[in-house]
Amino acid sequence: MSDTLDTNEPEANQPEANNETMHNVVPLDGLYENWFLDYASYVILDRAVPHIYDGLKPVQRRILHSLKEMDDGRFNKAANVIGNTMKYHPHGDASIGDAMVQIGQKNLLIDCQGNWGDPITGDSAAAPRYIEARLTKFALEVVFNPDTTQWQASYDGRNREPITLPVKFPLLLAQGADGIAVGLATKILPHNFIELIDAAIEVLRGNRPNLLPDFLTGGMADATNYNEGQRGGKVRVRAKIIEKDKKTLVITEVPYSTTTGGLIDSIISANDKGKIKIKKIEDNTAQNVEIVVHLAPGISPDVTIDALYAFTDCEVSISPNTCIIQDDKPHFMSVNDVLIQSANHTKYLLKRELEIRLNDLKEKIFFSSLLKIFIQEGMYKHPDYETSGNFDAVVEVLNRLFEPFFPQFYRTILPEDYKKLIDKPMSSITRFDVKKADEQMKALEAEIKEVNHHLKHLTDYAIAWFAKLKEKYGKGRERKTELRTFDKVEAAQVALANVKLYVNKQDGFIGSGIKRDENVEFVCDCSDIDEIIVFREDGKCMITKMQDKAFVGKNILHVAVFKKNDERTVYNMIYKDGESGVTYIKRFSVVGVTRDKEYDLTKGTKGTRVLHFSANPNGEAEVVTVQLKPHSKLKKLQFDQDFAEIGIKGRGSMGNQVTKYPVKKILFKSKGVSTLAGRKIWYDDVLKRLNVDGRGRYLGEFDGEDKILTILSNGVYELTGFELSNHFDDKMTVIEKYDPEKVYSVIHYDGKSKNYLVKRFVFENIVIGKQASFISEEPGSKLIIISGAAQVVVKVEQLKGKAQTPELAELNLVDLIDVKGMKAMGNRLSAHTIQTVELIAEHDDAEDVPDPAPESVTDTQVIEDNTNPAEPKPIPDATPDQAAKKVDFEITNPDDIDLDKDNGQLGLF
Repeated sequence: MSDTLDTNEPEANQPEANNETMHNVVPLDGLYENWFLDYASYVILDRAVPHIYDGLKPVQRRILHSLKEMDDGRFNKAANVIGNTMKYHPHGDASIGDAMVQIGQKNLLIDCQGNWGDPITGDSAAAPRYIEARLTKFALEVVFNPDTTQWQASYDGRNREPITLPVKFPLLLAQGADGIAVGLATKILPHNFIELIDAAIEVLRGNRPNLLPDFLTGGMADATNYNEGQRGGKVRVRAKIIEKDKKTLVITEVPYSTTTGGLIDSIISANDKGKIKIKKIEDNTAQNVEIVVHLAPGISPDVTIDALYAFTDCEVSISPNTCIIQDDKPHFMSVNDVLIQSANHTKYLLKRELEIRLNDLKEKIFFSSLLKIFIQEGMYKHPDYETSGNFDAVVEVLNRLFEPFFPQFYRTILPEDYKKLIDKPMSSITRFDVKKADEQMKALEAEIKEVNHHLKHLTDYAIAWFAKLKEKYGKGRERKTELRTFDKVEAAQVALANVKLYVNKQDGFIGSGIKRDENVEFVCDCSDIDEIIVFREDGKCMITKMQDKAFVGKNILHVAVFKKNDERTVYNMIYKDGESGVTYIKRFSVVGVTRDKEYDLTKGTKGTRVLHFSANPNGEAEVVTVQLKPHSKLKKLQFDQDFAEIGIKGRGSMGNQVTKYPVKKILFKSKGVSTLAGRKIWYDDVLKRLNVDGRGRYLGEFDGEDKILTILSNGVYELTGFELSNHFDDKMTVIEKYDPEKVYSVIHYDGKSKNYLVKRFVFENIVIGKQASFISEEPGSKLIIISGAAQVVVKVEQLKGKAQTPELAELNLVDLIDVKGMKAMGNRLSAHTIQTVELIAEHDDAEDVPDPAPESVTDTQVIEDNTNPAEPKPIPDATPDQAAKKVDFEITNPDDIDLDKDNGQLGLF
C-alpha cells in the first residue's frame, strides 16, 4: 500500500520525519491522567460540593438566580424556572428539576404551590408543568443583593451569573448538603434555624458555638459523638415510638434519611426473619406520621421497642463529613468553624452594604448641593454658559464658576456631574424649592450619621441584624428533633426466639439443624444470633455462636443460651482431679469469654472428670450427698455437702477439697435457695432506663415480687417490674420502689367543682402494666403537689373576705385530713379563693427515717406548668362565690359538692 510512506521523499529524510512524528505523540496514560484530574476538579468545584459562604452548589445557585430574575411577586411554573435556569446550567432540565424540588422541600427559600412531594413518605413531586414556585420573603431579604454580588460569564458566554450569592445567614448549616464527588464526598447535616441565629450572635460576641443537628422529620437523636460534624463523627437517630397500649405501638416520627415506606419495609423484613413478632402494621400517615404496629399475643412492647431499634430502620446511624469549597479548593472543617466563617462573612457583607449606602447618600447630597448652587448663583443664566458652543466649553465655564465652592464638596466635580446638571429641564430649575432641598439634605445628613454609627459599631449592628431575622422569621421554626442520650441496645437481648436449639450430648453436636434421633434432646427456643455455652464432662467449657450444626466435644453435661456479663447465674460443680484423685467443689460464674475458645474449669490434668454439675439462674445452692467407696480407714462412707457453704469465685479457681478418698457417687438431696442478695437497681435520668451499673438514682434492692412505682404528671400511676428492658413515659415525674404501706400526700385541682383538694392515701397494688388515676378524671383536673414524706407543709396564697384581701397561710397537710382510700376526692385545701400553692417544707418523723441508701429517690414532686418554673404555680381563677369554710368530712364524690351562692358556704345534697 502506497499510503504507508511517501515515495516522493528521499529515503534519507524518512527517519527524521518519523522522529518528528513520534515527538508529537502523547502517551495514552498521560492523556487519561490530565483528563481525569480536569474532570475530578470540575465535579468537586462545579457540581457536588457547596461553597462555604452561600452554602449552595452551582445548580442551586443558578436556580435561585433565575427565580430572582423572574420574580414579580407571583408564582411561576416550575417548568418555566427550569427553562430559564438552562441559560446558565449546562446539564439539562432533569438535574435542575430534581435540585429545585429538594430546595423547595426544605421550606426555607422557595414558596411552593402544588404537589412538591413529601420527603417523609418518599412521595415524589408532580411534573414541573403542574407545580409553581416563587422566592420566599426570607430569601428575598437574605440571599440577594446585586451590589455586593460577584459575577462571571455563563458557560456559553451569553449571560452573566453569580460566582456566589451574598447570603447573610448560615444557609449551608440550616439546609444541610449531600454530595459525592471524585475522590471525596460531603455530608452536612441540617441544624435548627433559631439555634443557628443564636449561635451566630454568640460568635460575634467572641464565643465559640456548639452546634448539634436538627431534622425536619423530627425523631430523637444522640449526638454524643457528633464530633462537630467532622469525619469520624456519628449521630444515632431514632424514630419516636409511643406505647399506645400493651398490644399496640405507634410510630409518630421517623428518623432523618428514612421514609415511612422504607421504615415499614424494614419492619416487615425483620418480622419475616423472626427478629420481631408482629400481627400486622398499618400506615395511617397523612399530615402527620402515624404507623401503627400491632403486636402478636404475649409479646412484650418494651422488648419490641428495643428490637425495632436494633433490627429495623427505626434507628439509623449517620456519619457526617463537612466538606466545603473555600478559595476554589475543597476543605474539611467542623460545623462550628463553618458558622464562625459565615457569621464573620455576614458581618463583612453588612459592612459592604453600609459602605455602598453611605456612598449613595453622599452622592445624593453632593448632587443636591451642586444643583442648589447652580440655581441659587444663577449659573444657568451666566452669559459665558449660555454662549458656550460645545460640552468642553461648558465644562470649562462651570469649573470656573464653581471654583469658589470646591471646598464644600467631598470629592472633585467630574464632567459627568456637569452633564447631569445640563440635562435638567428648565421647568425643574425654575420650580426649585430651596427650603425643601435643605430639608432633604438635612435628612440625608442624619441618615449618613446613622450609617457612620453602624459602621463604627459594626458588631452590634450585625447582632441586631440576626436578632431581627430571628424575630421576623423564627416563629414556627423551633427544634423538631429531641436530643437524647441513647443506651446501647444489645441485639442478642431483644431478639425473639426464632429457632430451636438441640443437643446430642453423646456425640457432641449442638444446633438447630441436627438430625433428630433417640440421642438428640431439645434444649430451648433461642435466637439465631444468640451465643451458646457448653460444659463437658472433662471439665471444659466453651461458648460458640448459634449455628445449624456445630461440634463442641463429646460427653456434654449442660447447654444453654449464654448471657454476657450475667453475674447472677452461678454454676455448682464437683470434680475429681485425674492426677491426684482428690475431689474438689467450686461455685463460679462465667461473665465473659472469647468465642470458640476452650476454658478448663478444673486443674486440667489428664483423666479429670466432673462428678456433679448444676446451673442456677439466681445463685441457688443445693445440698448433695457424697458416697465414698469402702476403705479400711473410713468409718463414715457418706456425708452431705451444702453448696451454700462455698463461696462464689472465678471460673479459673481450683475449688475447695471435698475428700481425698475415692468417690463412689454423688446424689442430689435437696434444692437450695438463692445465696445472692437482692438485685440493686438504679434509674438513669439521662437514658431513662433502669440499670445495675450504679448510674443515676438508686431505687433499692429488688427480689421476687418487688415492683417499681411510677407517677405521671397527669395524676396517673403504674406499677412495673424491675426488668432492665422497661421503657418509661416522658411524663413520668416520680419513680421509686413500691411500698404498699407508704402514705402519700397529694394536692390536686378538681376540674368540675373548681376546688383545690388535699388527700392522703396509699397506692393500691394493681396489676403490673395497668395505669390508674388517683385524682379526678374530669376535664381540667390536674395534679399540683405529691409528696411521700410524713410531714408536708405548704404555703397557700389566698384571698379572704368580700374585699378579697391577700393572705398567706402555712398548712400541714397531715392536720387537714386522715389517711383515706386512694379513690377518695379529699377535703378542701382552703375555704378561701386560692391564688398559689407552694411546697415549703417536708420531713419524716424520727421513727420513720429510713436507713441511708446511695442516692435515694426524692419523695416529693411538684407538678408545674412551663410558664415560669421559678415562680409558684398559678392557680386558675376562682370566683368569690366559690369560697367556702374548711369542713371536717371527706368528699368521695365531686357531684356531692354544692356551693350556696348566697352565703358562700359549702353544702351537701
